[in-house]
Amino acid sequence: MDLKRTSLYEKHQELGGKMVPFAGYEMPVQYSGIMDEHLTVREKVGIFDLSHMGEFEIRGKDTEAFLQRMTINDVSQLGVGQAQYTAMCYETGGIVDDCILYRLENHYLLVVNAANIEKDWQWLEDNLGGRVSLHNASDETTLIAVQGPESREVLRKVFDDSITVDELKFYHVTETTIHGIPLLCTRTGYTGELGYELYVKDRSGAMRLWDEILLVGEQHGIKPIGLGARDSLRLEMKYCLYGNDIDETTNPIEAGLGWITKVDTDNFIGKEAILNVKQNKPNHRLVTFELIERGIPRQGYKIFSEGNEVGLVTSGGHSPSLKKGIGLGYVLRKYAKSSSEIQIEIRQKFIKARIVKPPFWKQGSLMK
Repeated sequence: MDLKRTSLYEKHQELGGKMVPFAGYEMPVQYSGIMDEHLTVREKVGIFDLSHMGEFEIRGKDTEAFLQRMTINDVSQLGVGQAQYTAMCYETGGIVDDCILYRLENHYLLVVNAANIEKDWQWLEDNLGGRVSLHNASDETTLIAVQGPESREVLRKVFDDSITVDELKFYHVTETTIHGIPLLCTRTGYTGELGYELYVKDRSGAMRLWDEILLVGEQHGIKPIGLGARDSLRLEMKYCLYGNDIDETTNPIEAGLGWITKVDTDNFIGKEAILNVKQNKPNHRLVTFELIERGIPRQGYKIFSEGNEVGLVTSGGHSPSLKKGIGLGYVLRKYAKSSSEIQIEIRQKFIKARIVKPPFWKQGSLMK
């Protein structure tokens, strides 16, 4: 299968990005190096091409009722200009995908994971009802993210009206323009730092915008950031990665997503199964752990406690910010208590680790 390329593909080549296949796209995994890019976002500001993500526009009189049935959060609580982290589930309670829902003036925008675009689209179409229309805007949308403590300072100089970035609250969205280029500006993020996302349908406009942000951001130390650092940044925040930490075999309760699962709302798909897990408590829980000894945990490594196998690592790696091995994994509920000591089997050796309270990185500028 031929890999797709985003509208910024040539920009990545010019910047020396190392391109790899990812979710059907050729995407940059790194430029200057994962460690350097990670710390740039933590300390200054970075720019990401996230155009591989999926964007579904949903319209019609019955849209709220439709989304209330399809997602596990409470859509009725969304005002115009607000965003919501949510998920779609199967009848079994397994997760179809985790996503972000934005409410705009005339429609809703559902942003889904790149690897799940086709599956998610089919799931929505299969369950479509009432006066609702769907439009898959994924291929026509360029998504640029600007993340880091100095992201607001950079975008103030790019926007026609700096009030936009100054007044945009966390988990909010606004429709605006930059130099005549219409776009959506949102403030959600996947790094734990202050940041903004720009959804642009004007292909050439997106390319100009990318160049301008890099130019204006030079004095702030801006750098392009690849998928490698994006993964290490999200891991430090315990942000779940679909396919690793959550999938169709996991439910929101065991994944620690009970806070977005509003079982008091009208029936949504999977509610009964999720409610059953909530009432009876899950067998496993997703925990965060840090290594006490030297080592790097990876997906699939076994987790032990007192000589017994009790779980499996779902995400892991070296934390550039904390300079130690960290990871996420599902363990049997009785072993999931914070501060408990566990062991990770790494190359036939048992490496000591400790379950800790998330997130790993607690010094971010997210709410700045």
